[in-house]
Amino acid sequence: MTSTTSFPIDPILPSISNVLKRGTCAVIHAPPGAGKTTRVPLELLDAPWLSNRKIVMLEPRRIAAYSAARFMARLLGESVGETVGYRIRLETRVGRRTRLEVVTEGVLIRMLQSDPELTDIGCIIFDEFHERSLNADLALALALECRDVLRDDLRLLVMSATLNCGPVAELLGGCPVLVSEGRSHPVRTEYLPLPQPDMDSAKGVALAVQRAVEREQGSVLAFLPGAGEIRRAVRFLEHLPDGVTVHPLYSNLPQKEQDLAIAPPGAGRRKVVLATSIAETSLTIEGIRVVVDSGLAREPRFDSGSGMTRLITERVSRASADQRRGRGGRLGPGVCYRLWSETENDMLKPFAAPEIKEGDLCPLALELALWGVLDASTLSWLDVPPTGNLSRAGELLRGLGALDRGGRITGHGKDMVALPLHPRLAHMVLEAGRTGRGWTGCVLAALLADRAGSLPAADVRLRLPECNVKRTAHSGRNRTLEAARRIARLAGIREEGRCDVQSAGAVLVSAYPDRVAQRTGPGEFRLSGGRAAWLPGDDLLAGESFLAVADLDGNAGRARIWRAAPVLAEELEEIFAEDVREETVVAWDAQTEAVMARTQRKLGRVVLKDRPLQDLSDDRVCAAVLDGIRSLGLHCLPWDRETETWRNRVRFLRSLDDPGATVWPDVSDVGLLEHLEHWLAPFLIGITRRSRFRRIDLKAALTAMLPWDAARRLDREAPACLTLASGTRVRIDYGPESGPVLPVKLQKMFGVLKTPTIAAGRYPLTVHLLSPAGRPLQITRDLENFWKNGYRAVKAEMKGRYPKHAWPDDPPAV
Repeated sequence: MTSTTSFPIDPILPSISNVLKRGTCAVIHAPPGAGKTTRVPLELLDAPWLSNRKIVMLEPRRIAAYSAARFMARLLGESVGETVGYRIRLETRVGRRTRLEVVTEGVLIRMLQSDPELTDIGCIIFDEFHERSLNADLALALALECRDVLRDDLRLLVMSATLNCGPVAELLGGCPVLVSEGRSHPVRTEYLPLPQPDMDSAKGVALAVQRAVEREQGSVLAFLPGAGEIRRAVRFLEHLPDGVTVHPLYSNLPQKEQDLAIAPPGAGRRKVVLATSIAETSLTIEGIRVVVDSGLAREPRFDSGSGMTRLITERVSRASADQRRGRGGRLGPGVCYRLWSETENDMLKPFAAPEIKEGDLCPLALELALWGVLDASTLSWLDVPPTGNLSRAGELLRGLGALDRGGRITGHGKDMVALPLHPRLAHMVLEAGRTGRGWTGCVLAALLADRAGSLPAADVRLRLPECNVKRTAHSGRNRTLEAARRIARLAGIREEGRCDVQSAGAVLVSAYPDRVAQRTGPGEFRLSGGRAAWLPGDDLLAGESFLAVADLDGNAGRARIWRAAPVLAEELEEIFAEDVREETVVAWDAQTEAVMARTQRKLGRVVLKDRPLQDLSDDRVCAAVLDGIRSLGLHCLPWDRETETWRNRVRFLRSLDDPGATVWPDVSDVGLLEHLEHWLAPFLIGITRRSRFRRIDLKAALTAMLPWDAARRLDREAPACLTLASGTRVRIDYGPESGPVLPVKLQKMFGVLKTPTIAAGRYPLTVHLLSPAGRPLQITRDLENFWKNGYRAVKAEMKGRYPKHAWPDDPPAV
């Protein structure tokens, strides 16, 4: 190394060399700013064990990879592409003399897959491993198998700022852990919660930045969750003092703008860098003394139930917050403004969850199949991939034709892996090329792979004209266009000059066969898997009949559609010819409350064609009506006083019998609903909708449940009415849960000595004796006792009130 500048990591560089001279693995723990990213690789370049092989260093983020390569080349007094080069997705700067390559995660996996022996590589460095990305975990697992099976001389070095190094060292065979104490300056922390809890984070950060510019010295690094918030914050900061410039910094920013954000501000000037979490580690931004932290990050979260990945904004971990804070103490004493309270700080989770536990495992499953692994547990992992998520990923890959039934990779799957895209998008590009829409597929893939890109509405077609090569001004500066060109070259697709905008949906749907959406109402859709989805009513796609959906928010009940394109039913019929099924549907429609009889061509739950079905059998119509009654409940039937009384009479006699010997049917709601086919179905001829239920002869349906002898017994033992000594017929109320009741005016009971009974004398009625006005006087199940002991008091009270009514001294004798 030609640099004379010292770094905190320098004292342990000899130890690192010695450890790797004696063994093949080591773990380095060094805080941010220690210099591990740029000093360690250069220190190892002249190691004898390297034997003129290359060092490959994995950097999780593209900006960090590019910046680290450029910085190390500058230390050597060279240009990038000489001794030090880099490989990032769709971009390479290496030469014949390159001995140190800084690569991003997907690139390292391609190296391993194309040459499992890593013939030209002597050492792999996993930098910033604490970020625990899916590809970093996979690359380490593959590298360990390479070392164990093919290359026992391959050196593996894992470096981290915040990782718990013990488990990693154990995974590497109990290798040494080397610790650099670093050299950090004190950073004062101020907690500045947002004035309003619902304040836009961009505005809150802008206010804190203005405060920092006024009160503090040096440049400011502010962390926001995403590119959208950064762009809004830039607008809020239009009136900073002279000499203070504002620079955004996020992954998909053009390289020149990234360089401006990273470069020193110049003599007498200050700068404000508005960055996402890419500025937490590895990346050195000159002149920063103040950190403003929103405490938020935008991370992908995979919902295994829906198969959707969505970007969510969430609180950072305590480790990430400390990483951000440390950015203010690299050059001297600094300050960190945290836009949350100390109480909230105590509630932060210690570390972010590894992506392998929560992420979309489809890319990993495809890479494992290419490696020849059918059982992921046979590899060495820091965290073994969850079996359920891996199984679902395999199902999707089989649906895309990437895996065969045995889980082995197909030729199509190998072609997919060769493209630096998610398997869905790789499949889409290859299918588009096969059907003559290759350029449109490449542009769509580039557009959808760019998570930072924004759309004015959900319709992806709105961005396609920007990538019409012959019409786009300054096309060389169009990031999506350049990415599409690189994809096309890798896929062997010719740049056709124009995107076929109208076929966008047909192209897109091949990547997302499980996300075909059918319009069910204004802005409302149903996905082919059955989930509900929606768009704002004023969105251009809200009125389309069918959509190919690329991006949803993952809401399990009702997902918001973010990116989609319209597709025709005819196109879906052609694309999914083997999956479309014709069904005859005779069912109860809850919305119209009538029998729906249709012939439908369906893709999952999506109905592509629908026509009325004629000549229906009575049995199918009846079955649908019965389903409707079950869903509505028995109250939808035409019950009246007589049928309700009949039901209660049967229920009463059933309650008196031994359950194992009763002859009475179960006429409870549960019992009647369970046996609708037996007692009600014969009375539903001609009934097709709820409005006709009033025509059902419910009394006949119910009474038909009893044979002739049981009906006779019902009338004898549980009569609807009771004839008293006076000749009066009084209706018995079988409704109360406490048992049948005889509500009767007191004068009607004259001449009746004992309590009336039913059920062949087994059950004495509860008699509700009423006044001449029908008001309660006495409740009794012992009428004889009432006449002897209670009647006189009632008579004394009522005779004066009702003098025209009889009040005999001996009522039973009347």
